[in-house]
Amino acid sequence: MARRMILVTGGAGFIGSNIVARLCAADTADVVVCDRLEDAASGKWRNLAKHPIADFWQPEEMFERLERHADRVEAVVHMGAISSTTEPDADLILRTNFSLSRDLWDWCALRDARMVYASSAATYGDGEQGFEDADDLERLSRLKPLNAYGYSKYLFDQYAAKQADEGHAPSQWAGLKFFNVYGPNEYHKGGMKSVVAQIWPKVAADEAVTLFRSHNPAYADGGQMRDFVFVEDVVDIVDWLLETPGVSGVFNAGSGQARSFLDLANATFAAAGKSPRVEYVDTPLSIRDKYQYFTEARMERVRAAGYAGQSTPLEEGVRRYVQDFLMQADPYR
Repeated sequence: MARRMILVTGGAGFIGSNIVARLCAADTADVVVCDRLEDAASGKWRNLAKHPIADFWQPEEMFERLERHADRVEAVVHMGAISSTTEPDADLILRTNFSLSRDLWDWCALRDARMVYASSAATYGDGEQGFEDADDLERLSRLKPLNAYGYSKYLFDQYAAKQADEGHAPSQWAGLKFFNVYGPNEYHKGGMKSVVAQIWPKVAADEAVTLFRSHNPAYADGGQMRDFVFVEDVVDIVDWLLETPGVSGVFNAGSGQARSFLDLANATFAAAGKSPRVEYVDTPLSIRDKYQYFTEARMERVRAAGYAGQSTPLEEGVRRYVQDFLMQADPYR
């Protein structure tokens, strides 16, 4: 009898490749990746090089391949997306982040495959409505994302909730609102890398790093706060969902504790055994009016659903990232 199959879209990307690493290590199913590897020099292919995936699909052939293996596909972990919050082509964002997700949802519902997908904390906008991950249509519709990326994720969360209410849903479905994730295999992401990865070259060279100056009197320079979450912690949640098929809904995926950018920079210097050197620059005008000063995931719902995993403290997560990966000749997981 053929082994069951788990498809990970975006499986060569940052979070996706860490999920692939976990699934391949478990070796309980054939792990298939659907993604684009882009420029070889970017090194994105190296995110997969250590993991024995069963197959690699081009996005254009994904639905044909899914049909061919429909009786084996147990779950689709849908991480594929345009994740840049500054991407200017809104139609491209919607085609990739909404329309493709909708079609995958419909396929999973029809073929009795489970679906875990990437939502985003960007759906919360400036946080005026709070960060509670209620997944009823009324409360989902109150959110006010600040960019097209956040809107695309907001739109699909609503689609999923509405389809589930109408009885047209995969046997299990779960959307995860990722907060500020950091960790190995994000090196191809350019300006969308975590702050740890962006400041690391200067930390390693014992140079001063730059953070955005605050333009809000309620926050000191460097005191802007985010929910920074180690990538291993969000993979733990995905893993738990795949092992708990009775749980469905939209859930936050964060640490549950807001920390400042200065805390993050200091932790990076400390992990490298160096004294912190931090300077400040004005937040660019192009993003200043959309800049979030505070995010913090409410994690009560996923814990009430049975998830018992513990978040890695910021200093420990940064230490592991720096010492186990960034300081190594081969920084890939």
